[in-house]
Amino acid sequence: MGWVLIAGFALLTGAGLFWFVRRDTGAMQFLASALLLALAGYAWQGHPNMAGSPKAAPEQQILPDNDFQTLHPDLLGRFDNAWALTNMADGYQRRGDTAGAAALLEGGVRRHPRDADLWVAYGYALVVHGGNMMGPAAQLAFQRAAAIAPNHPGPRFFYGLALAQGGNYDEAERVWRQLLPTIPAGSQFRTITEQRLQALAQARANGEIPPAAAVPVESGADSNAVAPASNGAAGR
Repeated sequence: MGWVLIAGFALLTGAGLFWFVRRDTGAMQFLASALLLALAGYAWQGHPNMAGSPKAAPEQQILPDNDFQTLHPDLLGRFDNAWALTNMADGYQRRGDTAGAAALLEGGVRRHPRDADLWVAYGYALVVHGGNMMGPAAQLAFQRAAAIAPNHPGPRFFYGLALAQGGNYDEAERVWRQLLPTIPAGSQFRTITEQRLQALAQARANGEIPPAAAVPVESGADSNAVAPASNGAAGR
């Protein structure tokens, strides 16, 4: 059957081109040589009697959402530049492309350098790409977000969330406890922050995470600042 099809295609091709080259002997010889070469190649490499073995496309593993992906639509808002780019970055992360997510958001903060939400998303993406560790670039991104929107709880809340995701629970708790009194009553941020603090306390009580270290909080600390973690813990 394979030979019948290839011969049929060769005849149709030759017939179709014959009208254009019938008056040119050289072109006719070239056409005949090309068709014969095609047939010879098929005779050499073709396997018309071999059964086909189509392969299914490999399944793409979708990674579960992290806390930032779950919370940012409600806490940072929807239907703006930051939301659109962050949603795209979420898709990259779900496919395991953390570098692509960080690069996408880096482009976003370059185009919109005064968008605090984009800086928050960029900082968190860098944390995820760094194996959930708070590196200097992520630290700087959160600081930039806090400087742009000093009265918005988003930069500090998600900074604490990123610290907790990396296992730096003491520093996350310090950030959230400083943040909590500055959040208006009835705010979603206040509810979520209280829930996170309660979850930390419950996890410690259950022995799921180590007890809190006795680190005094300086009374003169700026509660609007996103400060580096004590003893460099956030940068490990």
